Amino acid sequence: MQPKDTTRDPAYKGFTNLSCPFYPCHQGVKREFNCLFCYCPLIAYACPGPYRVYTDKHGLRRKDCSKCRLPHDGYSASWAFIQKWLERPRVWDGQEQREPYRNAERAS
Repeated sequence: MQPKDTTRDPAYKGFTNLSCPFYPCHQGVKREFNCLFCYCPLIAYACPGPYRVYTDKHGLRRKDCSKCRLPHDGYSASWAFIQKWLERPRVWDGQEQREPYRNAERAS
């Protein structure tokens, strides 16, 4: 049993840092802004969030996730999204995004 299973208080699922100088860092968030995933744990993994690929000055392909709101849009929703994708993580292969995010079940 994990500690989160013993509490009815869902506060561990997120917070909003209104005093952050970068708040809000992503426009278009419709629910409470979740700052818990300020640095998304999915950056190295394949995920459905909108991203573009660029090559850095060392020739490495990187993801630019600045247009993604999925880890920030609501405490419970963003928590569930991250947990779902971390259940079966797939390392990002460095390729462009194949299909845009849809509100559909994740393909296995």
